[in-house]
Amino acid sequence: MKKQTKKRKFYPMGKRRKFDTEFKKEAVQLALSRGGPIREVAEGLGIRENILGRWVREYRQDADQAFPGNGRLKPDDEELRLLRKENAELKVENAILKKVTAIFSKGQK
Repeated sequence: MKKQTKKRKFYPMGKRRKFDTEFKKEAVQLALSRGGPIREVAEGLGIRENILGRWVREYRQDADQAFPGNGRLKPDDEELRLLRKENAELKVENAILKKVTAIFSKGQK
């Protein structure tokens, strides 16, 4: 007898499926609570095993900040981005003030 395999749907470029945060968290919880192979849970949900595996890894690394959303940074990363931006602006302002100070100090001599 020939072993039957399920045909998986593959989505060509541009036909990417998007999953919301709630779905990802529920899928991860289901995978972790079963304790069995991730492959079985992924097939039951109609997603690829590697996708669910990545979601589980992200969730285990930082459950509170997992899956921030499309195009959004995690809160800690967003704060770091803003601080770096502010730091760059302050460096520019500081350089301008140094130049102005040098110009005025030359005129007073």
